[in-house]
Amino acid sequence: MKTYRIACIPGDGIGKEVIPAGERVLAALAAADGSFRFDFEHFPWGGDHYRAHGEMMPADGLDALRDKDAILFGSAGDPHIPDHVTLWGLRLKICQGFDQYANVRPTRVLPGIDAPLKRCGPGDLDWVIVRENSEGEYAGVGGRAHQGHPIEVATDVSIMTRAGVERIMRYAFRLAESRPRRHLTVVTKSNAQRHAMVMWDEIAAQVAREFPTVTCDKKLVAAATARMVNRPASLDTIVATNLHADILSDLAAALAGSLGIAPTGNIDPERRYPSMFEPIHGSAFDIMGKGLANPVGTFWSAVMLLEHIGEPAAAARLMRCIEAVTADPALHTRDLGGTATTEQVTRAVCDRIAADGGVADGSVTDRGVADGIGEPAPGPLAGIRVVELGQLIAGPVAAKTLADFGADVIKS
Repeated sequence: MKTYRIACIPGDGIGKEVIPAGERVLAALAAADGSFRFDFEHFPWGGDHYRAHGEMMPADGLDALRDKDAILFGSAGDPHIPDHVTLWGLRLKICQGFDQYANVRPTRVLPGIDAPLKRCGPGDLDWVIVRENSEGEYAGVGGRAHQGHPIEVATDVSIMTRAGVERIMRYAFRLAESRPRRHLTVVTKSNAQRHAMVMWDEIAAQVAREFPTVTCDKKLVAAATARMVNRPASLDTIVATNLHADILSDLAAALAGSLGIAPTGNIDPERRYPSMFEPIHGSAFDIMGKGLANPVGTFWSAVMLLEHIGEPAAAARLMRCIEAVTADPALHTRDLGGTATTEQVTRAVCDRIAADGGVADGSVTDRGVADGIGEPAPGPLAGIRVVELGQLIAGPVAAKTLADFGADVIKS
């Protein structure tokens, strides 16, 4: 039986609720499938770690993650710690440290979800946004001088390299080539940013010649937002810079119904390092601990994780189960206008996994996105080993739940 080593980093806020939920769903899926298992290892990094140690993750944290098959991440952000500290100290440290240069965000309206666009028909909103994830506006280049004085100055410099732009363009074109419409929209701002963005456009045109079966168009970022709202069916695969795609993908999630359902993958297409999968929502401290968090974004991220590690059938099975649950308004969480709790949605997905026979019924998955593309048996998690780190607040809770289903919980 294959064993996949998964690093689980709940992070902050509701990440401590949705990541244990994601573990339960993945473990239930492995038990139902029977051909693979998971080793979950928890890492208690984030705001609590910062308060205790002065850093969001240990200096050697990347070494602890390096041998994992994938990373499941919750959220970064703490109201008592500056945002740039939480982001650069954890999530971006992992993304850039492992050169996860392709941030991939599929977006579509799931069954049962009432999306806000009135003129959006079934299947009209079905996009994948590819975000350059290693440089650009978030390269981290800049500084401040003369702080506290009238002449204080601050800079943030956008860095684009030919190698960085070429590789993200090729990734985006390959992804577009794998999708039925074979259409790529390149988002730019070259009318105002006349150096780096002009190079971005030039490289896009050069790479396009390598993919003659893909149609390609170019849109200024402001026009792209209008097109997403007014003509969603005209878009399919979208590639944009770090900043532009960051904003566009949040708009996309809102147009699909909620940020709570949206997934993302931080991908190293060359597979030199583990890739990281996470819901796009934030830490949402206002609802933390109330059982209101929507775990669907985490579950969909788990679908991407399964695709990436080479389990497409399991990914399709999980996506079917997610869609069956979202189709029921009684299982909608507060962000979708319902009253269901995190636990109710998680249990419903686990129940669907147990009832699903593993035979495809036409459900749509996002095949290629993460790669670059009956009655439950007693003790369904038997044979699955979970490593619990006691200092993680959510760890013991998640471990107990998994143990109740037969998992072998090992305390570190």
